[in-house]
Amino acid sequence: MSESIAKLADQAARMRQELNKYAYEYYVKDNPTVEDYVYDKLYHDLVAIEEKYPELITSDSPTQRVGGQVLQGFEKVVHDVPLYSLNDVFTKEEIVAFINRVKKELGENVTFVCELKIDGLSITLRYEDGLFVRGATRGDGTVGENITENLKTVRSIPLRLQEPLTIEVRGECFMPKKSFVTLNEKRDEAGQAIFANPRNAAAGSLRQLDPKVTATRNLDTFLYTVVDFGPLHVANQFTALNQLENVGFHVNHERRLCKNVEEIWEYIEEFQERRTTLPYEIDGVVIKVNDFHQQEELGFTVKAPRWAAAYKFPPEEAQTKLLKIEWTIGRTGVVTPTAVMTPVRVAGTTVSRASLHNVDFIKQKDLHNDDMVTIYKAGDIIPEVAQVVLSSRKKDSLPVFIPTNCPVCGSELVHLDDEVALRCINPKCPALIKEGLRHFVTRDAMNIDGLGPKVLAQMYDNNLLTDVAGLYSLTKEQLLTLPKIKEKSANNILKAIAASKDNSVERLLFGLGIRHVGAKAARILAENFGDLESIAKADKVKIVALDTLGETIADSVVTYFENEEVQELLQELKTAGVNFTFKGRIVKQLEIDSPFNGKTIVLTGKLTHYNRNDAKEKIENLGGKVTGSVSKKTDIVVAGEDAGSKLIKAKELGITVWDEQQMVAALDGSSVNED
Repeated sequence: MSESIAKLADQAARMRQELNKYAYEYYVKDNPTVEDYVYDKLYHDLVAIEEKYPELITSDSPTQRVGGQVLQGFEKVVHDVPLYSLNDVFTKEEIVAFINRVKKELGENVTFVCELKIDGLSITLRYEDGLFVRGATRGDGTVGENITENLKTVRSIPLRLQEPLTIEVRGECFMPKKSFVTLNEKRDEAGQAIFANPRNAAAGSLRQLDPKVTATRNLDTFLYTVVDFGPLHVANQFTALNQLENVGFHVNHERRLCKNVEEIWEYIEEFQERRTTLPYEIDGVVIKVNDFHQQEELGFTVKAPRWAAAYKFPPEEAQTKLLKIEWTIGRTGVVTPTAVMTPVRVAGTTVSRASLHNVDFIKQKDLHNDDMVTIYKAGDIIPEVAQVVLSSRKKDSLPVFIPTNCPVCGSELVHLDDEVALRCINPKCPALIKEGLRHFVTRDAMNIDGLGPKVLAQMYDNNLLTDVAGLYSLTKEQLLTLPKIKEKSANNILKAIAASKDNSVERLLFGLGIRHVGAKAARILAENFGDLESIAKADKVKIVALDTLGETIADSVVTYFENEEVQELLQELKTAGVNFTFKGRIVKQLEIDSPFNGKTIVLTGKLTHYNRNDAKEKIENLGGKVTGSVSKKTDIVVAGEDAGSKLIKAKELGITVWDEQQMVAALDGSSVNED
């Protein structure tokens, strides 16, 4: 190795060490010590070195988290030490019996550790000299599957430990509730089968043959035990958990030392009450003897340790009557069935509706008219039908009707690309057009105030417009024919429509409702191609070459713009004077002198100088990132009039709070120098 290459190797090693430290602080400690842009810049510099000198890439490099080659299958892994199951208990009396058995053998001097039972997928991680070398599923406890490449994409799993330990650790890989909801919404919209709960979603994500898919699923981990605690130099479970965190692992903080049944039961009741507010799903509490020597003395049965038990929460379910099924058409034509039920209270709220997702779901549940059904909340969030109460079914009941034609336009419904969803593909379907209009005027699209769903539906039903281009030929006289639209409202609507013509093209691109193209993808396309005509002419190869845009989006974009009706629509929009060019700043090509650069900003309350979207766009053009929720990672909260819970949370977390005038002054005083 030449001297210059050796220097680069040393530099890359230091960069990897620093990046792994930042990732540990961000994903494990939830306490970032540097701004995102510092991490991003260092990461970018490391990528540049590794791309030029691939021989310098190491397995612990954070660049290796993105997912490697598509796998042909998973090889089997024999666990040297089996992953035991836990004996389940379901009542306080069974916990008392467990504690009494333990104390009968060990005496009264016993303490217990209570930990939350995370509802995920059991994993085991092997490290050699501090380097992550293998990750596997539990399997049957004796033989699992090698999922190392997929686990490398989970950012809370360290690729290199803080200490050079040779160790095997075990825990749960799970999908946070927020990620679960987002994933199912995307799958439902795309006509794909939805996951029943976060655990199934995590398991499905970890068993993807393409690690790049796993990388998009936002999985997380909690580690809770070690095959051999010797390298950690600890004598009990509570101390071991602290030490696991110290060497780099993500460990759940909601753990407690307990001396007796009363303290254990208090912990159980507390988290049974709190479980719906946690950002991850739990299904119980694990109770362990704390001292390792005492654990060893108690030993194991054939299947489970005698020093631990798992208390399982009772399911939060309720029974109600299915009154009817409503079939609605989404923006992309997906026909979604919704169960309308007698209102019933479950998991803290009153529920009267639940998505049935698709026809296969209905057939799987064998739903009949007027059935009594059991419902629950998947991930403690989404109302779901669990099962039919067959004992309450009437003998003459009939299966629910599955439509073969669109309930709005009457066109035949179809399955596309082996989707589970039924879809209406009639471009003239009133439901598709109304949903398309509704999407077009939304805040993140063309941002046309005053045009709510009811007004748009009235416009369509009264033949004032048939597509989004028709908005730009509306007159005040036409608007005044609609109920509740007076002269002032009509003028405001026309003013908002006219203003939308000057939007940067990414808003128009998102507003067109191209399948799989969200606001972020629309901006990436706009930044890189510059105008709508160039995007419309781009082939799949050029689109896939863009950072973060894959084949699914590329296929969708190319297919959309090949449609003759789309070409006609674009011509109508162009004739109406709608802007087709990108007006934003290409942030990665700029030097930005701004207090927003690299910062995470939250806007809350009513803004008077800018509307919310204009402020967001200006901040993002100056290198900032605008999000909707306040967390420890938020840098600045801009509080307008009547700011509520977000402002309160910001103050509790000690986050910098600006009023609107401070934001305006910062926007006006910022400068951008183009290279």
